[in-house]
Amino acid sequence: MSGQRPSSWPVDRAAVIICDMWDAHHCASAARRVAEMAPHMNQTVTRLLGMGALVIHAPSGCMDFYAGTPQRRRAREAPHAPAPVGFDWRPWDAAREAPLPPALAHPGECSCRGGEPCRDPRPAHPWSRQIATIEIADGDAISDDGQEVFNLLEARGIADVLVMGVHLNVCVLGRPFGIRQLVYLGKRPVLCRDLTDAFHRDPRGHCAGTELTIAHIERHWCPAMTSAELTGGAPFRFAECGEPPAPIPEGVRG
Repeated sequence: MSGQRPSSWPVDRAAVIICDMWDAHHCASAARRVAEMAPHMNQTVTRLLGMGALVIHAPSGCMDFYAGTPQRRRAREAPHAPAPVGFDWRPWDAAREAPLPPALAHPGECSCRGGEPCRDPRPAHPWSRQIATIEIADGDAISDDGQEVFNLLEARGIADVLVMGVHLNVCVLGRPFGIRQLVYLGKRPVLCRDLTDAFHRDPRGHCAGTELTIAHIERHWCPAMTSAELTGGAPFRFAECGEPPAPIPEGVRG
């Protein structure tokens, strides 16, 4: 897969999937980064909505919170579309991608900055909804079900899907509505590279590990582009990342 970006992206004939931007996380540093990124994501999604995109909010495991809402009903009631493949978690695919480094392939516990508490004292899955910073508009849809997401896309004839959210090396790639699944379905996903985050213990630092995962996706799965390329302004960057990371040595690229 080439990392080249599309020369033009048909926002008015496309969908946006927001993956797992929960209101809480068992890893305190992961929750902090979601909260930092969410305002820029909300601004971007609002502009994409105004340009005609379908926005699908996918906070996995939180559908009970949205039961009975028009946005949840929109996903549940979309006409069933036969799919070329089943819907399930999509782990590493040896047939088309190199292995990720162990710190990214098996992230384990979160890594935190010096002096920052790592684990949230609440249960292992403390999330209950999407973070409130990201607004859900009247015409949006809510689903964490791959078949429902596919139904929504097929009902509107949508092939181009911008994917954003967390966590890049786990859920954004592997969910039944994630990048691998979209490729298997014959869709054309594009990763929003500045509105995502990985979950890992990369020895070179958190930001470098995320960049390495983006490079892996561009090489093996789909192109990536920034929010600024779609809506103008400046791309988002975590405060802790500072200057762009040093180039990833060729021998450790995914």
